[in-house]
Amino acid sequence: MNLITPDMGLLFWMVVIFGIVFFLLAKFGFPVITDMVDERSAKIAQSLKDAQEIEARMARWKQEQAQMLEETRKEQSLMLRNATETKARIVAEAKAQAQAEADKILSEAKLQIEAEKESALRDVRREVAMLSVQVAEKVLRHELSDEGNQLAFIDQLVDEASKAPMHNSN
Repeated sequence: MNLITPDMGLLFWMVVIFGIVFFLLAKFGFPVITDMVDERSAKIAQSLKDAQEIEARMARWKQEQAQMLEETRKEQSLMLRNATETKARIVAEAKAQAQAEADKILSEAKLQIEAEKESALRDVRREVAMLSVQVAEKVLRHELSDEGNQLAFIDQLVDEASKAPMHNSN
């Protein structure tokens, strides 16, 4: 048997066996193989479709994440701005309140000083009046120690009273 140049009989049997194997494969093997290849192709196509959907979702999620980050930054900026404004307003209110309190204390102190000043002036006037009365009393005692001086002083007072204009208290 020579394999390089086969005999006609060998060639015939090889063709018959090939035909039988091909027929069996075509009848039973190829449909199963084709179905398996089709299923595998469908699974690969579905996997590619799922991968594209997942990729699209990931892109949307990245976009949503970027939007959320931007919104969060804006909210943070707004909160910081509001906090700064609130701080400034509170500080201004505290300053205004402190100024009002200081003005009130200063006003009360001025009133108290004025009242104490008036009280001191009344005390001084009272003391001066008392001293004046005491001095006048001593001068009058000294001047009016004799009866002639007393009569002359009374005449002088009567003359002055008669010359003075009369005032109505109405």
